[in-house]
Amino acid sequence: MLIEGNSALVTGGASGLGEATARAIVERGGRVALVDMNADKGQALASELGDAAVFVQADVTSEEDIGAAIEKAEQLGPLRAAVSCAGIAWATRTVNKDGMAHPLDAFAKIIQVNLIGTFNVMRLCAAAMTKNNPLADGERGVVVNTASIAAFDGQIGQAAYAASKAGVAGLTLPAARDLAKAGIRVLAIAPGTFDTPMLALLPEEARQALAAGIPFPQRLGAPADFAKLAVHLIENGYLNGETIRLDGALRMPPK
Repeated sequence: MLIEGNSALVTGGASGLGEATARAIVERGGRVALVDMNADKGQALASELGDAAVFVQADVTSEEDIGAAIEKAEQLGPLRAAVSCAGIAWATRTVNKDGMAHPLDAFAKIIQVNLIGTFNVMRLCAAAMTKNNPLADGERGVVVNTASIAAFDGQIGQAAYAASKAGVAGLTLPAARDLAKAGIRVLAIAPGTFDTPMLALLPEEARQALAAGIPFPQRLGAPADFAKLAVHLIENGYLNGETIRLDGALRMPPK
């Protein structure tokens, strides 16, 4: 898939993994619809990227919001790629030390945003991509979702988060098979411990301890590492139906 001259929709595009991916797409001559709830950051980034970007404030779980974002993306050029980076985290045990059960509404919220939101973006973007003219190999588009190594190595307190990300990994192959006749590929990246705004809130000592647990390279993942893989998945037309770990060989311990 050629990025140059085409548009992409990136959720969570105002910061972290999404911002890095949006920048990488623009650097390759693409255009991007930045989808995020943070209007200040999203508008600032769109202004910096100029005519190659537009910001759309949207909730990934809303059909109306994502439909409007797709319309904005298509105004920039044919929508050929969608990258879902939007997500939230929650940590608590299934039953805590006081004998209290995990709040059901918190579990449902994580699933709603991370899994249902990802599927909502994928289904709507894929429907729009089916209207694209096929390229030489029949390809019309590609979807790249964000899972997590928690999908496979979920830690204590991560039941909700791990379940949501395991769902993202689990839908990758069947969605790729569903969309094969339309010429749309579906992939997922499962990042390890990345230096995102969420981790930036931790004390430096805690950040160094996290980095020390990564076999090699012994550092936190950078958003640019994610972006490099995301654009490769977009460009490599033979990659399909796969969830790829991006973690420096890290396997998470129970806690």
